[in-house]
Amino acid sequence: MQQGRAAFEAVPWVRSAVVRRVWPDRLAVRLEEHRAAALWQGEDGADKLVNSFGEVFEANVGDVEDESLPTLAGPEGSAPAMLALYHRLQPTFARLELNLDKLQLSGRGSWRVELDSGATVTLGRGSADELVARTERFVRTLSQATGQWRAPLEYADLRHTDGYAVRLRGVSTTTAADRAATGTSPARSAAKNN
Repeated sequence: MQQGRAAFEAVPWVRSAVVRRVWPDRLAVRLEEHRAAALWQGEDGADKLVNSFGEVFEANVGDVEDESLPTLAGPEGSAPAMLALYHRLQPTFARLELNLDKLQLSGRGSWRVELDSGATVTLGRGSADELVARTERFVRTLSQATGQWRAPLEYADLRHTDGYAVRLRGVSTTTAADRAATGTSPARSAAKNN
């Protein structure tokens, strides 16, 4: 029975198998399949999947029909916490009509988000509640900056306690004369000043 169960659970998309004997000479098998919730990029560099329980499993990523799965990238063992944070952050970004494409956790505990618009948001360190609170504050007020400049978000840094820093695409805080005097391009100048 144990060997039969192990054989079924060795199949990539099988999360668990229950094998029981049915009298007189049959076996009944109940399989629970993995439901892919995210792609996983671990420290080993191999692409794997994360199921709805936050468990990393190996299967052919090409078999996944949902092309909108987010990517989680972090240290080994962090997938459950990352999936939980993803589920808390995605509805917040959705209010800006943005989707969270990638959630990263560094080995030092710093969080970073890549959005479907190409923008990057550095969340920094902290508990899930702190990260969600910073993101909520950011989402509530971002439209003031993007509306005034009529420019989409390129980068945001939410690590500050009383505010955040943003870089908007095509917006610079220097003049052409300033850039000519320092020999910097508009994008580089904006990055230095934001």
